[in-house]
Amino acid sequence: MLTLKLLRDDPELVIRKLAVKNFDAKETVDKILDLDSRRRAVQTENDALLAQQKKKAALIGGLMKAGNKAEAEAAKKEVSDLKTKSASLQEEAETLGKDLQDTLVLLPNIPCDLVVPGKGAEDNQIVKKGGVLPDLPADALPHWDLAKKYDIIDFDLGVKLTGAGFPVYKGKGARLQRALINFFLDINTAAGYKEIEPPVMVNAASGFGTGQLPDKEAQMYYVGLDDFYLVPTAEVPVTNIYRDAIISESDFPVMMTAYTPCFRREAGSYGKDVRGLNRLHQFDKVEIVRIEKPENSYAALDRMIAHVESIVNKLELPYRILRLCGGDLSFTSAITYDFELWSAAQKRWLEISSVSNFETYQANRLHLRYKDSEGKTQLCHTLNGSSLALPRVVAALLEDKQEDGGIVIPEALRPYTGFDRID
Repeated sequence: MLTLKLLRDDPELVIRKLAVKNFDAKETVDKILDLDSRRRAVQTENDALLAQQKKKAALIGGLMKAGNKAEAEAAKKEVSDLKTKSASLQEEAETLGKDLQDTLVLLPNIPCDLVVPGKGAEDNQIVKKGGVLPDLPADALPHWDLAKKYDIIDFDLGVKLTGAGFPVYKGKGARLQRALINFFLDINTAAGYKEIEPPVMVNAASGFGTGQLPDKEAQMYYVGLDDFYLVPTAEVPVTNIYRDAIISESDFPVMMTAYTPCFRREAGSYGKDVRGLNRLHQFDKVEIVRIEKPENSYAALDRMIAHVESIVNKLELPYRILRLCGGDLSFTSAITYDFELWSAAQKRWLEISSVSNFETYQANRLHLRYKDSEGKTQLCHTLNGSSLALPRVVAALLEDKQEDGGIVIPEALRPYTGFDRID
């Protein structure tokens, strides 16, 4: 959530920067400033009334002692009238405050200066490529056919048990899932990230804190009886560990990693892009989260990108890194870098990680702060990244590593799988 201070100090900057996200913010910004002005005016008037009420109430005892009963009763009546008017003003201020808050959360985060304008994915900037594209025969199979051939992933059984988008992993497929999760977690913890095992259901306050609510209700699975949401990513529960917290400067950087199954409704998804493992309703993902002092967050972002790149290199898969344009940037992000793997059989790039800096946007919603060297309370910066999301990693691994009638497991992964081939 953007701060009121930023909107008061430079509303034109907010309007101009949000235009990079193709968001016309003028009407919303004007409404926020009007509500803020009216709320502050009402609060000022009420503060004056309360001071007047206190002053009058202090006179009553003296008037009674002096025998000025009539004047005392008149003063009591004035105090009662002031209380009534003050209560009305307080109610008005609370209503204006709620309207202000409800409008403020409609504004997305402003993008940082590195983000270029653009309409969508076609305008994202490729900043780096790595690995070698495999030279596979024309009849190379896509991963959904390979999964069936080697009996490692059963999409039809998933439909029987639950529905489309809930695959069942079997045999070496299940072992590969477990191997990847442990492999990613071990690399993350070796890099200094503290492992967390969070709940996979969260309350609405947690969804609000990281920006999933009220923006993405349609994409989240909701457990109505208990008013919980299934997590779309470990980012939500892990970042919310520090909701309503004040961090000591000596605690920076806060670095956490977690594995969770993730649940996304993916409403409106259809076509070839959802086939096989391309887009699922339930999938496994390992996440990294950092909480940083503002002046350190962009150096931390660079380290996170390098960390994710090191994992991809260990998987021996061709990849590219993109900086998202304004039109493809999420509601909450100030800047995002996507990692994509080459799907050899599908002849397309598959996103397997997003690494983002949210600056103070999430921290403001979370009330996540620290005290600086002068003792002043400041908002932290939050960052997160996938390291990595499993389904498309598996898809690319199966397709890119087809060799001599089998699937070759990358060397770094073999101690975790216990096998070097799927055949």
